[in-house]
Amino acid sequence: MKPIRVVRRRTAGLFLALALVSTAAGCGDGSSSDSADGQKTVKFGYIADYSGAVALAVAQKQGLWKKAGVTPDLKVFTNGPLQVQALGTNNLDFGYLGPGALWLPASGRASIVSVNMLGLADRVIARPGSGIDEPADLKGKKVAVAEGTSGDMILNLALSKAGLEPDDITKVAMDASTVVTAFSSGQVDAAATWYPLIDTMKKKVPGLKEISRTEDYYPKLTFPNVFVTQPKLASSDPELVKKVTGVLKAAGDWIAAHPEESETVTADFLKLPAGQLKGSTKYVRILPSDELTKLTRDGTVDGWFDELAANFHRMGKLPDPGKAEDYYLGDLYATAGKADRS
Repeated sequence: MKPIRVVRRRTAGLFLALALVSTAAGCGDGSSSDSADGQKTVKFGYIADYSGAVALAVAQKQGLWKKAGVTPDLKVFTNGPLQVQALGTNNLDFGYLGPGALWLPASGRASIVSVNMLGLADRVIARPGSGIDEPADLKGKKVAVAEGTSGDMILNLALSKAGLEPDDITKVAMDASTVVTAFSSGQVDAAATWYPLIDTMKKKVPGLKEISRTEDYYPKLTFPNVFVTQPKLASSDPELVKKVTGVLKAAGDWIAAHPEESETVTADFLKLPAGQLKGSTKYVRILPSDELTKLTRDGTVDGWFDELAANFHRMGKLPDPGKAEDYYLGDLYATAGKADRS
């Protein structure tokens, strides 16, 4: 694979971040090891928000790691690229990525073991009176977006759907919080961003229009967040990777059956006030493992990753998109563990 530029969902300063060694990764070679009680210890990275932590919170609460004979050494990170860097330097065995970082597995730097959940929060929105009612109306308009985020992704999908090129709009790059200010104050005609930021904008701009939504592209394309591992670990110790994937499947099934309770479990795991994550499941789709297995076997999940890779390619982020079958371990996912339906 060819070297490519950094993209990351909702994270600023990525070029600098990827160049630094993550202090969160700690030291040591990061390879899995046997603990005193005979269980395998794996180093697992996560992000301290609902989507990035819920599966690990549930696995801990439900005792799923112990059932699988695995001891997790959990390490918090601020973004996905740093986790992939830590995978590459043997400081992590597994990690979590949002959709904006999925160019990394597509470039061969990580293997996807499981889809966590599907994001439904991203939108292209327009100010009332802007003359924008559908994606084609973006032509010639000024659009605010945080580059390298899922907002950037939904914008490029909207442009592609309308047969427009990036040069057909005036793209105004800024950080996510500044997008809110620029849109609310009328400095731009439209914005590509996500909930809950849009809730803030609605209060300031009544009557704003949603002209492109994540759901518009489902089921052909969606914005999954995923769990990844080192490619060499998947090939050298597939049984361990299966055990860990089985834990993630069981946790996902519990979350699908108890979405509201999962918000509370995650808040407790992150040491946040009990109600702070309330409503986190509003803009995600949580698929039970039986459904994900079916979608894996019929090629749908590969299609999601291939479409995203094509989008990254159109954005100029991924010179060689590759094929999902080379980095999504679908066969391993389908055969890993047994879903815990308790």
